[in-house]
Amino acid sequence: MARIQRMGALYFIALIAVSLYLAPSVAHVLEMPNKVGLDRAQYFTVQQIYSGWAMLGIVLNTALIATLALGIWLRKRLRRPAAWAFASFGCLVAGQVIFWVFTFPANRATSNWTQVPANWEALRMQWEYSHASGALLNLAAMATLVLSTLSWSRSLADRDESRGEASDC
Repeated sequence: MARIQRMGALYFIALIAVSLYLAPSVAHVLEMPNKVGLDRAQYFTVQQIYSGWAMLGIVLNTALIATLALGIWLRKRLRRPAAWAFASFGCLVAGQVIFWVFTFPANRATSNWTQVPANWEALRMQWEYSHASGALLNLAAMATLVLSTLSWSRSLADRDESRGEASDC
């Protein structure tokens, strides 16, 4: 029973962390249609609202650790929930690859949108579309984590049913 409670706590942490990490991704996608039409001065002004968002790295690290831990701890006994947890972890990692390959270079080329290089419009599109791609991966991370949770819960119910016990799931 203690193992089930620990696993439930880990699922709770993972679900909260991935949800919190997904929220700003969705915000970027929702802002995108309004931002891409802004002129240079307006766009560079609006970009300053993201100052301090690097703190989301703490949430991301929590999500990465929790989803990886779920996959590792479940892999021998419950392969389906483990596979979904590993998929969630993989989606988060893929989102980070996009960030570091596309988003971060745009931030760097513009000194976090305080300097205006000649190719700023191309950098804007790179930044916006890389965030949209990352948001899709973060949504997939959330979806696969939910599938892992449901699969784990179902395995507990099946176990209890095979023992003739009432399920508390």
